[in-house]
Amino acid sequence: MSSSLFIQRFGRTKSLTKRSTKKYLEEALYRRLLKDGGSDVSVRRNLNEFIKSRKKAYKWEVDHTLKILRNRNRYAPALKLSETMAERGMNKTVTDQAVHIDLIAKTKGINAAEAYFVDLPEQSKNHFTYGPLLNHYCKELMTDKAESMFAKMKELELTLTSVHYNCIMTLYEKTNQPERIPEIIMEMKASEVKLDTLTYNLWMRAVAALNDISSVERVINELKRDEQVSEHWTTYSNLASIYVDSGLTSKAEDALKELEKKISHKNLSAFQHLITLYGKTGNLIEVYRVWRSLKLAFPKTANISYLNMIQVLVKLNDLPGAEKCFREWVSGSPSYDIRIANALIGAYIKSDLFNKAEELRELSKRRGAKPNAKTWELFLNYHLEKGEIVSAVNCIDNAIAYSTSTGKKWVPGAAVVRKFMEYYEGCNDVDGAEGFVEVLQKADDNVGGEVLESLIRIYAAAGKTSPVMHRRVKMENIELSDEGKVLLEKITVK
Repeated sequence: MSSSLFIQRFGRTKSLTKRSTKKYLEEALYRRLLKDGGSDVSVRRNLNEFIKSRKKAYKWEVDHTLKILRNRNRYAPALKLSETMAERGMNKTVTDQAVHIDLIAKTKGINAAEAYFVDLPEQSKNHFTYGPLLNHYCKELMTDKAESMFAKMKELELTLTSVHYNCIMTLYEKTNQPERIPEIIMEMKASEVKLDTLTYNLWMRAVAALNDISSVERVINELKRDEQVSEHWTTYSNLASIYVDSGLTSKAEDALKELEKKISHKNLSAFQHLITLYGKTGNLIEVYRVWRSLKLAFPKTANISYLNMIQVLVKLNDLPGAEKCFREWVSGSPSYDIRIANALIGAYIKSDLFNKAEELRELSKRRGAKPNAKTWELFLNYHLEKGEIVSAVNCIDNAIAYSTSTGKKWVPGAAVVRKFMEYYEGCNDVDGAEGFVEVLQKADDNVGGEVLESLIRIYAAAGKTSPVMHRRVKMENIELSDEGKVLLEKITVK
């Protein structure tokens, strides 16, 4: 084997300090890209600097960097790096091409990924490169394309694994076709495709969705007999959730005991699932026991853990416990997370402790955590329930303003908007309705046919006319009901 080929394949053994800094980067590529914290902006900037420098990187570095960027959801810079190295003549293996397809689908869409796949040499069209497209078809719930591609893979006698079958079964689970999953399991067994943990979990959830608890237990027993699959904590998390939903609390707690046996000391997700599921069984003692274990395992307890714990305590109506947990978090956290405050604000509002909710909102603001759309939505629901319409509209205005300032879009749900319009119809309040519509238009210029029809009815009932209503209906391209058309003519200024 030539030395250059050895370096390309086994470059990890080469000391980075010995390579020529005239041609190569002075440091590992991934370190260069992530040196400023790894934000999307900094990664893009550092990548552009690397590209402009024209310095080289070993292929293993590129592969390792792509893996890290994908794990951190930095798909756009990962794609740019992949494209750049291909332009510089770095040969792509079939697995590299598969990664490239996945990155294109995530950044440019499925159509672009399909075009790349079509242009691949025929020898590159195998189970590696078919896989990412199949996965994205399934994620996007494109059933026809997914089934067609899966059938094509079988027709070409490509190597199919549990990964491909799991994609299809996940699609059927998300499209409410659980009855098709046992059929896929039978096909896997007939084709001697090994089942994995996800396969068993999908199978178990499918028969549970068919209200067949005895079959759920048969799946678990088969898993226990399968020597090639290790029992994973997620299986018992799924099982406990199924038992909870079926009202089998005792069996659920037995499953949670099994879950605890399968988790490592440092698995945060497993601890949080335990807390949530014990909460669903109503077992407050176990919730606190697992919480203590979590804090021992993670002395620097994450915000997400406090959020989860407070949410569980709130659901169990342990408001004093939730408040104590919140105070503990405030005293030990260097950063103030509005999501955690929202959990307690929601509890106060639910308990009709409005003053406490307002105090916490103001405290959060003073601590540097601006109330977000969720905060204002909590207060909106309270004011709306109390019939305090002006305050409720103000909450919507604040929620939209916050979302707009963060580059996001928030609009109240259709049912909430309907309540407002029904209120204005009930008192023939044209000014109030127009003010409300004006607030909605801060999020979206088009308010929709239902709102405009209601507005027309309000004008008609109040005996008022509008010189612009015809234009508004036309601009939104709304097809009014027969009643709406008649009333529109009635309120239009001739």
